Amino acid sequence: MVRSVQERAVKTREAILRAASEVFDEFGFSGASVSKIMKRAGVTQGGMYFHFPSKMALAHAVMVEQGDGLELPSGEDGLQRLIDTTLYLAGQLQTNPALRAGVRLAIEQGEFGVQDDAPYQYWVQEFAGQLSAARDKGELLPAVDVDELAWVLVSSYSGTQLLSQISTGRADLHQRITTLWRYLLPGIAVPALRPLLTFEEQQQDGTVA
Repeated sequence: MVRSVQERAVKTREAILRAASEVFDEFGFSGASVSKIMKRAGVTQGGMYFHFPSKMALAHAVMVEQGDGLELPSGEDGLQRLIDTTLYLAGQLQTNPALRAGVRLAIEQGEFGVQDDAPYQYWVQEFAGQLSAARDKGELLPAVDVDELAWVLVSSYSGTQLLSQISTGRADLHQRITTLWRYLLPGIAVPALRPLLTFEEQQQDGTVA
């Protein structure tokens, strides 16, 4: 009985987060309302507030859990897998409400009284892991600082996707991320590796389209 109650609670929380992601993605923090989220999730007020005491708490959860459920591209760790991951994320930003909402709320977080760089640090760590593998394989130039580069890459990626969203609704994001890499690679990758790196579009499951 206890397990059944716990399972229902987990499913209710997931339904609320899914609905909240869709509403925050469509309307932003200011335009979203708890009533819209409740209606879309099909939950009662009690069910909503059992899991999230306020709209601010719900927005924060959507923001920090933006990477949950993503199936990042498989393959050998290193620079190619990092490129594949950034292109996969470009596709997800075009189609995945949870990721889009999380990214949007990370930008809008001042509106709900939060200053939290956790979503960005999550991707800094993910990217640094692939860069560390690339360094160990001899794919990076000797002067490259992995942690510093990971921070620069996340910062550049964030700005690129934001401008793409404003300009074209992210329709050109794959092209823009590819361009970003073509300018970055000469400063970070050993010359012999550069011609071997590919920029194929990644599907939602992480495979090449």
